[in-house]
Amino acid sequence: MKAIKRRIKSVGSTKQITNAMQLVASSKLRKAKTRAEQTRPYFNELYKTMCEIASANKDFSTVYTVKREVKHKLFIVVAGDRGLAGGYNSNVLKMAAAAHESDAEKPKIIAVGRKSAEYFQKRDYDVVASFANIAEDIKPNTAQDIADLAIKMFAEGEVDEVHVFYTMFNSTLSQQPETMKLLPLDTQKLEFDGNMTYDPSPEAVFNRIVPRFTASLLMCAIVESYASEQGARRTAMEAATDNADAMTESLSLLYNRARQASITTEIIDIVSGASAQNS
Repeated sequence: MKAIKRRIKSVGSTKQITNAMQLVASSKLRKAKTRAEQTRPYFNELYKTMCEIASANKDFSTVYTVKREVKHKLFIVVAGDRGLAGGYNSNVLKMAAAAHESDAEKPKIIAVGRKSAEYFQKRDYDVVASFANIAEDIKPNTAQDIADLAIKMFAEGEVDEVHVFYTMFNSTLSQQPETMKLLPLDTQKLEFDGNMTYDPSPEAVFNRIVPRFTASLLMCAIVESYASEQGARRTAMEAATDNADAMTESLSLLYNRARQASITTEIIDIVSGASAQNS
């Protein structure tokens, strides 16, 4: 009975923690959803501008659009800084690991989130940079720093492709890991009929806007991932709290049965003793 009581107390303490984490995740999720909704229009408008520039010249070609033989890749992998979020971290990390199974060599990694850095460092990847504890309050200049590093490695020929791995927030119950190629940009997908004139040239304007576009896209990916993390953590902690309730109920029933058995045994002992004394 004492062991069961200790177990009930332990489960109750765990429930308090999971319930508190659920409430915190719910609060952070509301803010993250709002920020994701505010970030998307800027990205869409910037993408529209890039479409206009790319469509201004049929022979459009810059350092950011020229395709070359892919020997080296750079993966920007966005994961969380903490665990206890269901499959949020493992899903996107496994997707990134599976994406280069047929490649001759491992990609270079820019890790966003402590879990991302830990995962790839333990597996002997070349982690060229890591950014921890930035997702909750990501600033444009931080996203620009990540974008500038990726662009520099691509422009100098250190890598031939740049991919970002993140998690798209669909709803509190649904988060989908996604991947997107950042560089080189595929101008065939930039379809827009524009009649604007660019000075000094479309290429010059395009080259100036690509770093901002890349930073904007990365910021959107990080914001989406953070919202997904909070949604996954809220769901996981809600399930853990429900499990704690079920376990407490089961242990309480077991405790009551043990207590009833103990009382019955004591009554039998008393009755047996009294009967023996009378006889």
